[in-house]
Amino acid sequence: MDGEEHKRVLDPEHDAAALKALTHPLRIRLLALLRQDGPATASELAARTGGTSASTSYHLRVLAKYAFVAEAEHRDRRERRWRAVHLVTSWSNTAMDAGPDSRAFLGFARRRQIEHLQTSLARHEADLAAGRLGQEWLEPSDISDLLLRLTPESLAELRQALTRKAAELTTRDAADPRAAQVVFLFAGLPLAPHDPAPADEETP
Repeated sequence: MDGEEHKRVLDPEHDAAALKALTHPLRIRLLALLRQDGPATASELAARTGGTSASTSYHLRVLAKYAFVAEAEHRDRRERRWRAVHLVTSWSNTAMDAGPDSRAFLGFARRRQIEHLQTSLARHEADLAAGRLGQEWLEPSDISDLLLRLTPESLAELRQALTRKAAELTTRDAADPRAAQVVFLFAGLPLAPHDPAPADEETP
């Protein structure tokens, strides 16, 4: 799956400019497309995002400046091809919470992940309806919203266990021709209890 060599860990203290570069919605989408579908040219990406080749080329160069993408091997010499440098971008939530800019980025990134889930769900449903996915994928495909009561330590343990298991299964299935790309999102969002509603004041 995503070994350490495929992971980019951002530090808000040293990567402030890189974080700012990622706050542009089109750049996030371009990076996601390169990670999901592999190397592509600016023209190919523009056709898939509804932009222009010139604008897409500019945003790819910004991503390259901060080492999120790099030039890939050319199929020909007519147009540059780009590839994602890493499969995963990660960070420390505690470090991100230390400043207003990085805290804002954290909120932006999480909301973008929800948008990615919506896009992936629409694509998944279309692929099933069109027969591009076999019926064997219907049963294991799922979105769950479990409501758990956990301590901070247990939530951290659950996250680590899911990450380890995902890496283990991806390694196991790497050479299996039946394997398909799967978008797997999980969220652990603690909620503070609601304050009790104030009681109506009694009138004498």
